[in-house]
Amino acid sequence: MAITTETLEKAAQLARDLHSPLWISHSGEQSPGESVARHLDATGVLLDTVGWTRTWTKPSPGRLPLPDAGASAEDMLRMLLAYLREEDEELRSDGPLTAVDALAHIDGTEHGDTDTRSIALEVLTLLVRALTGQADAHFAPWEERLHRTHEDITVILAAGARFARTYGPASASDRAA
Repeated sequence: MAITTETLEKAAQLARDLHSPLWISHSGEQSPGESVARHLDATGVLLDTVGWTRTWTKPSPGRLPLPDAGASAEDMLRMLLAYLREEDEELRSDGPLTAVDALAHIDGTEHGDTDTRSIALEVLTLLVRALTGQADAHFAPWEERLHRTHEDITVILAAGARFARTYGPASASDRAA
């Protein structure tokens, strides 16, 4: 899969047609294109590290062991806490992630926040719409298609970063310089 300059330009036109500004998200503040690009780049690095999967499947739940007949309330509470810790570790495993989950993992790091994640997801959706020609297409279902590959995800994340750097607003410090 290749994403051409023409595809980026189509996505930019789609962004201009949006009813709300692309570069402003839930905080109400504008995010620079470079910040969104860093979020997308870090997402690609994370997926290259932990692996990519089309769909996320929650781990199968373990079984809470039955306490012995003479177990105290304290023993039962310990068993419950151990079970919950084990379940939590399963949910936070470093296994393969979907791109959408990887975008969320970058939140709160030096590479991104909830605004840059939200905008990055919108950028990826615009690219999918430009690629498919479908106005109602969205990134998450596109990512989950049976034939999608890790390479496809790598390509679209890199294209999203390129789009953000090309069409996104400059940071306040860049504008002042």
